[in-house]
Amino acid sequence: MSRIGNNPIAIPEGVTIEVRDNEITVKGKLGELTQDFSGVEVKIEDGQAWVTRPSDSKEHKAKHGLYRALILNMVKGVSQGWTKELELVGVGYRASNQGQKLDLALGFSHNIVFNLAPEVKVETISEKGKNPIVKLTSHDKQLVGHIAAKIRSFRKPEPYKGKGVKFVGEQLRRKAGKSA
Repeated sequence: MSRIGNNPIAIPEGVTIEVRDNEITVKGKLGELTQDFSGVEVKIEDGQAWVTRPSDSKEHKAKHGLYRALILNMVKGVSQGWTKELELVGVGYRASNQGQKLDLALGFSHNIVFNLAPEVKVETISEKGKNPIVKLTSHDKQLVGHIAAKIRSFRKPEPYKGKGVKFVGEQLRRKAGKSA
């Protein structure tokens, strides 16, 4: 029995959900998201969305919780939005943005210029004495996570000094240096 799939999805005010054929569209104050689905049924009743499966086959059980989680993420995204914050740890590591272009200085011989999707809002925070922070905000959770992972991949945190691009609050596995 799916514990996640059986829970209803509360639909907040200002959010509308349309189900047509095998496609669900969620509209809210921050935007509109669309997702294809198969193997489950979506019903909207009394300000709640319910995801049900036709049988107890392995495939239907797997999709039951998956699509319920995806729809919940879409509802939260169009009503509240999703945010990811990245911290640049290292001497001389800097970040700045001009519109949708993110300019990163990560210790290479050249700066990395990264063009962001128009759905993602970027903000760079640089305070004296603190590490620079890149803040990504959007209504699409998958897109924000993908872009944050791509930025992190430019210079992953290393285990000895912890230098690199890491998520704010991320716990790194640290290693001891040489034991002489």
